[in-house]
Amino acid sequence: MERFDVKRGLVKEITEEGGLAKVAKKYFDTVNDNGKNSFSGSHDIMVSIDAHYNESGALVVDVKNVPPNFDNNEAMKTAQDSRKRWTQFLDEVTGYNSKQRGDKAKEWAKKSSKAKSAISQAQHFMKVSSKVSDDVKEKADSLIIEINTCLENNDFTRAASRGEKLNKLFQ
Repeated sequence: MERFDVKRGLVKEITEEGGLAKVAKKYFDTVNDNGKNSFSGSHDIMVSIDAHYNESGALVVDVKNVPPNFDNNEAMKTAQDSRKRWTQFLDEVTGYNSKQRGDKAKEWAKKSSKAKSAISQAQHFMKVSSKVSDDVKEKADSLIIEINTCLENNDFTRAASRGEKLNKLFQ
């Protein structure tokens, strides 16, 4: 499974224009509209494509590829065409080009890392410091539980904001 950020307003625009499956039909041979802005399909080396917009407006995809016959020039051309179509599809349904998608993925991962770091720092500080009140410990424990829940639900933006709040408890 991969997750891609989507430009603000694009999900609504694509929905109004017929949905994710309609866009996919421009790029892939087999597309089944699963409703609710989702589809499943395939195209050449991509033997299985499942994609949908999640509740937070990100594109979530699961693609299974098979390697082409590297000794066959036609198979290689077909594979290159498939990759080109995949990239064009992602460009259209995310509103970002390849570099921008990579940058957004790095930002997303950084949010997770910051939240985990905040938990680690808070737990360490509470362990070594004798000056932390019971009230602050209780608030910190509550935030740590909330951050872990956000991380489990892949809500890294909220986890990072809760992590900042956790850090402020100990400043």
